[in-house]
Amino acid sequence: MKSKFRCIGCGQDYPIDQVVFSCSQCSDLLAVEHETKLLSQKSGIEWKQLFDSRHCYSQAPYNSGVWAKREWIAPHILDNDIVTMGEGNSPLVTSKQLATWAGCKELRIKQCGISHTGSFKDLGMTVLVSHVQFLKRIGRNVSAVICASTGDTSAALSAYAASADIPSIVLLPQGKISPAQLVQPISNHATVIGLETDFDGCMAMVKELVQEHGLYLANSMNAMRLEGQKTVAIETLQQLAYNPPDWIVIPGGNLGNTSALAAGLRMLRELGLIETQPRICVAQAANASPLYNSYKDDFNSTSPVTAKPTLASAIQIGNPVSIAKAISAIQDFDGVVETATEQELANASAYADLVGQYACPHTGVALAAVKKLRQNGKIAESDKVVVVSTAAGLKFSEIKSNYHSGSLEKINAKYRNKIHKTKNEASAVIDVIRSSLSL
Repeated sequence: MKSKFRCIGCGQDYPIDQVVFSCSQCSDLLAVEHETKLLSQKSGIEWKQLFDSRHCYSQAPYNSGVWAKREWIAPHILDNDIVTMGEGNSPLVTSKQLATWAGCKELRIKQCGISHTGSFKDLGMTVLVSHVQFLKRIGRNVSAVICASTGDTSAALSAYAASADIPSIVLLPQGKISPAQLVQPISNHATVIGLETDFDGCMAMVKELVQEHGLYLANSMNAMRLEGQKTVAIETLQQLAYNPPDWIVIPGGNLGNTSALAAGLRMLRELGLIETQPRICVAQAANASPLYNSYKDDFNSTSPVTAKPTLASAIQIGNPVSIAKAISAIQDFDGVVETATEQELANASAYADLVGQYACPHTGVALAAVKKLRQNGKIAESDKVVVVSTAAGLKFSEIKSNYHSGSLEKINAKYRNKIHKTKNEASAVIDVIRSSLSL
C-alpha cells in the first residue's frame, strides 16, 4: 500500500520517500495522501474490528495507539523502522462537574498529556522519527532532526530521537519556556539553542537551516508528523463506540493539530466508520489569535500578528504555519474559532484542577471557549462536547503555584487555595480544619 505527499495548493505530487517539506512549485504545505480505494476494500465494520482487536495490545508496535492504526498512518514503514514509547491510548475522561460549570449536557476530556513526554506531540513524533529511520534505511541524507519549539515539541523530538540514536537540535525562544519543559530536551542530550526571539523567529530560522546540512525538519509543517496526530480523532471516536460528539474543542497555536484532527475525522467518515461528524472549535489565547482574527473576517485575510505573552505559552504563536489547513478544517466541519483571555484561561484551568483534572493552561483555553460558546448559544445545552487536553498539567506547576500564591500579574484568582500556616498544636490545626470545612 503506497502513500504520497500532495500539495494542498496546486496539487503537485511527491513520492513518500522524498525529503520534502513544502511544494517546490508554489511553496504551499503538503499533506499525506493514502490510497483510499485500497483502504475502502475493507468495510467500516471490518476496520472497527481490526482497530478494536489491537486496542491496548501488550506488544509492540500495537501497544501504541498510533501504530495500532498504521494502515491509515504510514503503511510504508516497516516494524524495524518504528520508534515507539507506547504513545496514545490516552483516557477519555467524563467530568460531570465541568459539564455543569460549562452548562452543557456532557463534557469529556481527551487526556493526551498522559503520554511519555507529557503531551500530544508524542503522537506525531513517533511517526516522524520512524519515517526518518525509513529514510536513512533507503539511503537518504539525514544527519540530524531539528525543530523550533515552545516546549512540548522539543521534549517529544529529543526523546524519540534519543531512542533512535539520531542527533536532535532544538531552537527555543530564550527565557520563554517553563523549567519543566526546558529540562526535557537538555536531559535527552539534544543540542539546545536559545534564541533572542519568539517562536515565530525560531521557526523562521529552522526553515532557513533545513535547506542544507542534512537537517530534517520536525515541526508540524512536516506532513508526516500530522499523520500521527490525527489518531487523536480516530482514538476518541473509537472510545465513543464511533458515536460522534456534537463538538470537539481543541487549543490552536501553530494549528497543525487542528488539521490533523480534521484529517482523522475525514478518514473515519470516508471509510464508513462514522455517519455524522462533530463540529470543530479551535480555541486560541486572546494574546495570540491570528486564526480568530481571520475567522471574524470570514477568512478573507490571514495576516500574522505579533503574539503577546500568555500563560498558554505553547500556543503563543502569531504566524501559524498550518493556518490554511486549519481554515479548511473549520470550513469542512462547520467550525468556529473562539478566544480566551488570560483571566478566563487561568480560572478555567484552575476550576478543572479543583474537580481533579489538573489541566494545562492550553486546556484552560479550550474549557473557557466551551463556556463562552455555551453562553452565546453556539453550543446547545443538550450538546455533547470533547475537549482535547494537549499537555500534562505538571509541566506548568510553576504557573499553578503562582496562581494560588496570588502572584500572577493582573489575574483575579477566583479559585485560589492558600496554604494555612499554624502552630504545631492540635487545637490550632483543628481550628483551621473547622474553618476550612465550615464546621
